[in-house]
Amino acid sequence: MSKLRILALGDVVADTGCRFIRERLWSIRERERLDAVIINAENSAVGNGIDRESAEMLFSAGADVLTSGNHVWRKKGVDKLLEENGSILRPANYPEPCAGNGYTIIDVKGYRLLVVSLLGTVFMESMDHPFRTLDRILEREKGGFDLSIVDFHAEATSEKIALGLYADGRISALFGTHTHVQTNDARVLPKGTGYVSDAGMTGVENSVLGLDAQLMIQKFLTRIYQYHNVASGEVSMNGVIFTLDTDTGLCVDASLFKEA
Repeated sequence: MSKLRILALGDVVADTGCRFIRERLWSIRERERLDAVIINAENSAVGNGIDRESAEMLFSAGADVLTSGNHVWRKKGVDKLLEENGSILRPANYPEPCAGNGYTIIDVKGYRLLVVSLLGTVFMESMDHPFRTLDRILEREKGGFDLSIVDFHAEATSEKIALGLYADGRISALFGTHTHVQTNDARVLPKGTGYVSDAGMTGVENSVLGLDAQLMIQKFLTRIYQYHNVASGEVSMNGVIFTLDTDTGLCVDASLFKEA
């Protein structure tokens, strides 16, 4: 049995998170014997979203694929960036006329890894159905991939768990993003799909989702809008490592990952 180790990192917050990844990721890849790294980059640009500078920094740091979410369109010119680089994904369940692609297939040590980006619909914007969208992708690409991993960018843990169990045995792994808080439920589901409700974030640990805590506290106290300044302080990188069996296409281990 041949195995691949895939690191999935949760939302990277601004230049603080990008710099931390640039400083640490290559050594982590070597230490953890990682074969591929997938990073949610929808908050990687200064002021939210993703731009050319943040994407290039993450790729040069060792990322193989960048996924995204509801903030993907925040920066001007991102349409062109998505069209130019097929390894930067917008959620696949955005309407068809949108720029870019919602999934890609990359080579990892001779194996074809399908990476899908999906957006949740509970407590979020109305989108094409993520469950049906995944069905269509799996059917369309049937026979064209050996392993598969999904980033489900969603608010509700119920929707994430439901999609994980719905796709159990049909995909290699699913990791949730969006809440910026790593959940303690990394596991292999009954039919062999690796799962975690949220991979967490790469950003300042003592913050509110990577943002300045005092400003966010004032926002909750007064209900008055506060400009979202990025926090300063000790940074941590959070994610999950999936160990995938190349013979079965399923997951044999899902372990939480943290680097501070």
